[in-house]
Amino acid sequence: MNEIVTRYLDTWNATDTSARAELLTSHWAEDCAYVDPLAEAQGREAVETTIQAVQAQFPGFVFTPVGDIDAHHQQVRFQWGLGPAGEEPVVIGFDVLVVDADQRIRDVRGFLDRVPA
Repeated sequence: MNEIVTRYLDTWNATDTSARAELLTSHWAEDCAYVDPLAEAQGREAVETTIQAVQAQFPGFVFTPVGDIDAHHQQVRFQWGLGPAGEEPVVIGFDVLVVDADQRIRDVRGFLDRVPA
């Protein structure tokens, strides 16, 4: 599951559209779903649009893992940070990923633990 979390964060950090498309194709199920307090996306194209919007809102910021991951069966939960590279994260969140039989991300449920005022 560590590799799945790494590829998930790589997808959010990919600023090159072709690299991001390759990550989505390789590591996300075609019918994937993503939901957090600010967004809801169904399918790779909608997830791509959501990622672009976050990158536009936080230019130059990167997602990094925070702490350990906890996994069982086909699901993993972990905390992440979003902020300038090498600095304290401005935003901290918590995601639960569910993978399909091919170990592709099928479902993401996100929560925001700390957001800027």
